[in-house]
Amino acid sequence: MTLLVVHLALTAAYAGFQWTVRIVVYPQFAQVPPAAFAAYERSHQRRVTRVVGPLFAGQVVTTSALLVAQPAGTPLVPVLVGAGCLAVVLAVTALLAVPLHRRLDRGWDAGAHRRLLSVDGVRVCAATAGTAAAAWALLAG
Repeated sequence: MTLLVVHLALTAAYAGFQWTVRIVVYPQFAQVPPAAFAAYERSHQRRVTRVVGPLFAGQVVTTSALLVAQPAGTPLVPVLVGAGCLAVVLAVTALLAVPLHRRLDRGWDAGAHRRLLSVDGVRVCAATAGTAAAAWALLAG
């Protein structure tokens, strides 16, 4: 039960973080003066990594633990759904969001910003679904 609670807390914290980034942080990028944008973006990357890194690591640990040592009475389906959601978040981050951030740290690029907003929509959906799956696993367990 403790593992399921910790897992839910981590997935919910990440989903809340991702919603904040999508609704508040990324839209504000367009308001940064172009001459200051590259430095702003590099600062954003450093600061965000301090928050998202532990949340990703914690979710990988709890998801792995749930897959390996499935708590008694916990159905496998929500654990698999949650693992799939985490895989989507990590893949989209590594393969799409990080390269877009690297492009933006060279300077403002409206097209890269639009693509980042789209990519981030996928992460928001996957993170939200991952939290729902974690709640389902906890409530069903």
